[in-house]
Amino acid sequence: MTAFEGRGCVVSGGGGALGRAVVARLLDAGAHVHVPAHGARDVEALAPLESQRLHVASPVDLTDEAAVAQFYAGVDSLYASVHLAGGFVFGALADASVEDLDRMVAMNLRTCWLCCREATRRMEGTGRIVNVAAKPALVPTRDVVTYAATKSAVAGLTLALAEELAPRGIWVNAIAPSIMDTPANRQSMPDADFDAWPKVDEVAQAIVHLASPDNAVARGAIVPVYGRS
Repeated sequence: MTAFEGRGCVVSGGGGALGRAVVARLLDAGAHVHVPAHGARDVEALAPLESQRLHVASPVDLTDEAAVAQFYAGVDSLYASVHLAGGFVFGALADASVEDLDRMVAMNLRTCWLCCREATRRMEGTGRIVNVAAKPALVPTRDVVTYAATKSAVAGLTLALAEELAPRGIWVNAIAPSIMDTPANRQSMPDADFDAWPKVDEVAQAIVHLASPDNAVARGAIVPVYGRS
């Protein structure tokens, strides 16, 4: 029997590069994977992973309280909830707008908060929650203040929720990736040292371990996944 056999798992942001890698690993481990897709592009991106155990709901607005609650209500035997949905904005604080802040709060913090809340309401018995912070939330970095602030909030949410849910046997952790090796990042930073970037499948492996029943004791961790970057 594989680690996730018969277990329900949610992966928000499942249509992205990291999301697809996580979904693939969970399917390989026997999970029933539920993805709240933002729209048609995510559905198309997940099509090659077609499986009777892959359930894609679209469209789901993860910033909408009612939509998130409705999505989680349709997930049976929820064991793990992995929250990868989010966004990024680059630029100095002096050049940022309140709209930038509102967008980052909505995409990074609100989506994570809502998914965490609904996951805790749906989990029966033990479970696992994995969030995504970011290296700039832990290491001071120029020109990403607005982004870093919201990812720092995700880290704080993770640590507090881990303590809150520990008595129930629900372990809450987060990863904090640096720039990952994706086609989009290579295109936007063509002069970077790609070999130093953490690979998407390697980061997915770390996430799936934290989300797995094989993770018997790790909770309340913000795990750096930097590679050599």
